[in-house]
This record gives sequence, structure tokens and C-alpha cells, in this order.
Amino acid sequence: MKKIITLMALMVLGVTTSNAQETSKKTKAASTKISTPKVEGAGMVFVSETIDYGTIAHNADGKREFVFTNNGNAPLIITNAQGSCGCTVPTSPKEPIAPGAKGVIGVKYATDRVGPFTKTVTISSNATGQATKVLTIKGTILADDAQKS
Repeated sequence: MKKIITLMALMVLGVTTSNAQETSKKTKAASTKISTPKVEGAGMVFVSETIDYGTIAHNADGKREFVFTNNGNAPLIITNAQGSCGCTVPTSPKEPIAPGAKGVIGVKYATDRVGPFTKTVTISSNATGQATKVLTIKGTILADDAQKS
């Protein structure tokens, strides 16, 4: 009899633990979604407006991407993407971004310059309420001799 009660208790505990894990998974999935409020006209919401390269090697790959979503109800048109200096070269979509669609602003930083950096990329578009948007890249590039130690 004790074995049956113990077995039933373990089964109940297993079901309770399973439900708790499923609830935890659902909560995590819901919290990772990005809230993109809808706007009239074209809109532009970035996953992140700053890219931190961290500490990277001299002459490492300097390509990174800013991902955004058109959260409006009209096509988003990027008219210009301008780096703050010649060492920061952005690329942008040439075609309109449909409502609800994602787009990418590429940026390539010249990693042949050693030391810390903070640069900006200014995006011009037809986005309602934010015709220009400033994005930031930052990081530190190690000298060749610093990488060996």
C-alpha cells in the first residue's frame, strides 16, 4: 500500500513539475517578443540602436547589421544612410520596406584603426515623426602586439 501511495505522489509531483516548466517556457517566449506599436504612415523600430563590437582584433571583420521593422501602415523609404566619418560605411535597402516587413542597415567599420571608437550612422527616411534616426557603433580595436600577450 505504501508503494502505491508513494508511486501516486511521484506521478502527481511529475505532472506539477511538467506544468511549471511549460508555464516558464511560455513566459520566456512572451518576454522575448519586441513590442512594436503601430503608427500611421511609415515607421521604423530597431531591434537595437547601438552595436557594441566589444574588443576585437586589429583588421578583424568590421561588418555588422542593424535590423529594423516597418511598424507603420505605409511603405518605409530609406533616402540616405550617412556615416559620421569615412571609416564608417553604411548600406541601406534601396527598395521600399512594406508595412510589417523587416529591413537591414549594414555598417562596415574600418578596423585598421587601433583603440576605442564610437561612431554614428544617420538614417534619413519617410518615417512618421522621425525623419532622421541616429544609430551608434562602438568598441575597441586591439593593437597587434596587445593580441599576442
